Amino acid sequence: MTSTAALPRARIDGLVIKELPNETLVYDLERDEAHCLNQAAALVWKHCDGKTTIVKMTSLLQAQLDTSANADVVWLAIKQLQRFHLVESYDEETAAMPSLSRRNLVLKHAPAALVLPLIMSISAPTAAQAATDPCIANPSGLGCPCQTDNDCDSFNCNAGTCGPPLKPNPGG
Repeated sequence: MTSTAALPRARIDGLVIKELPNETLVYDLERDEAHCLNQAAALVWKHCDGKTTIVKMTSLLQAQLDTSANADVVWLAIKQLQRFHLVESYDEETAAMPSLSRRNLVLKHAPAALVLPLIMSISAPTAAQAATDPCIANPSGLGCPCQTDNDCDSFNCNAGTCGPPLKPNPGG
């Protein structure tokens, strides 16, 4: 991708987007991942329309963030957006993208380091992983921790774990 090439298109399907004053939160419903885009990354992403060029995007970053950002900053944002599947992928453009790292850009542009694009991402837990007490979803209570027989629905606390109900002793 040259500096006069258009940015890729932003992906919007399957995303829940919440814009905040200094960042944009994006939840990817397909991948169960949450992303937090800082101002620079969000600005690039918002202008990924398949028409805005790297040169134009660099000018927009400079004007809106009041910084001396250059094309390297835009390249890094696009690289991060592609990694998190927030833009449509173009293999031929990715291959032509310069090899950049946030660390190298910080060293190269130390005064403008705060404007470097940053995307923080986490994978959302499944419903089972999100439960605070895994025994709540277990109707039998078997295998749940206990201290006394009264802690178990089966009234059988066996070495700290709820066991199956004890069978009545017919001889007893």
